[in-house]
Amino acid sequence: MKAIILLGTLKEKGTSNTQVLTEFAVSYLEKQDIECEIIRLAEHNIVNGTYTDMGAGDDWPGIYEKVVAADILLFATPIWWNSHSSELQRAIERLDEVYDIINAGEDSPLDGKLGGVIITGDSDGVEHVTGNIANFFCSLGITVPAYSSLGVIWEGHGKDKKTTKANLLKYYKKEYAQDAEAMAESFAKFAGK
Repeated sequence: MKAIILLGTLKEKGTSNTQVLTEFAVSYLEKQDIECEIIRLAEHNIVNGTYTDMGAGDDWPGIYEKVVAADILLFATPIWWNSHSSELQRAIERLDEVYDIINAGEDSPLDGKLGGVIITGDSDGVEHVTGNIANFFCSLGITVPAYSSLGVIWEGHGKDKKTTKANLLKYYKKEYAQDAEAMAESFAKFAGK
């Protein structure tokens, strides 16, 4: 089993809250024998557009190949103004060609894959963002199993808080270990492991 995680942090380098929560979730997924690859979108040149291949210098086609080859697709995003990040939105727009394939009467290349969400923020909005992403997944043929979201809203995620990685992990382990375990077990169950 292979999971691709599209990490939508806005930071090209360095630690981010969403990256740390993603690594935390990965530790539980790997206990279920789910191999994980995190793709930090901000490190790639993903040009604007709504097609899989937008020409020379575009990193999206290689990322898309990994998405198609995976069994599980996870979107990891911070919440900005009650929405997912602009990095993740660009990936969503680039996946629009899958919807074109479906509208043309063909099978979705993502049909039967499992999808889930990892979200960080310092105020509300998890349900709104999760719902939007779940709707998007369902429109592309991706199954969203029960317990497939891990959302953490905490003041320690505040933009100016500078919470250390160690303190983030301590908080996640204390408050969200059960949720991360339920997510990993759900993916394993729905994948027939």
